[in-house]
Amino acid sequence: MTTEPRIVHADEWLAVIDKPAGLIVHAAPGHRGPTLVDALDDLLAGGGDPKRPGIVHRLDKDTSGLMLVARTEEAHRLLAEQIKARQVRRAYLALVEGHPRSRTGVIDAPLGRDYRAPERRAVGGRAARAARTHFTVLELLLEDALVEARLETGRTHQVRAHFAAIGHPLAGDPRYGHPRRHGLDRQFLHSARLGLRHPFTGQELEFRSALPPDLELALRRAQESG
Repeated sequence: MTTEPRIVHADEWLAVIDKPAGLIVHAAPGHRGPTLVDALDDLLAGGGDPKRPGIVHRLDKDTSGLMLVARTEEAHRLLAEQIKARQVRRAYLALVEGHPRSRTGVIDAPLGRDYRAPERRAVGGRAARAARTHFTVLELLLEDALVEARLETGRTHQVRAHFAAIGHPLAGDPRYGHPRRHGLDRQFLHSARLGLRHPFTGQELEFRSALPPDLELALRRAQESG
């Protein structure tokens, strides 16, 4: 599995990156090894934190797919404002255990640190903040469901924690569900679509990323199970 990010789009103000699973976005306490910030080097700028220049939102280490980054200080400010105003469209593909009760829905439940396991997020946890995830079931399988999850907010572990909270953890999720499901080495979660209005040109931008091979294989196994 590659750990090199792919540049999907780049102009003088911003870039869109397809991040592979296994690559952490920026340095953090207790982490050693390469980061997305290291790999992109001087492509990134803005934000005031030398450990995470250009970073306006994050993906978990083992979540793959599209990420938006800034290349200038002004771009960082404007992109951060768009995300705060919920104007950046982010959609994920997730394989969840079981079948949600409805084909579409909204999980509206505040998330904070789990009191018993601070590395996890839990509904109503410590310092909980509002969190909303919209979802659509794309395919019902024998024991799982393929869903599109669209973020209204962007809390840490939001998709993972929200689906676990309604009894449908992500397939393969070692923290919120059952590891190794369908042979997965990570949670089945991929940032598949990203859209925004360019803060400088006004152009509507829309990007898509196909499932990487490990998730394609897990989906095929889920479809063939039973």
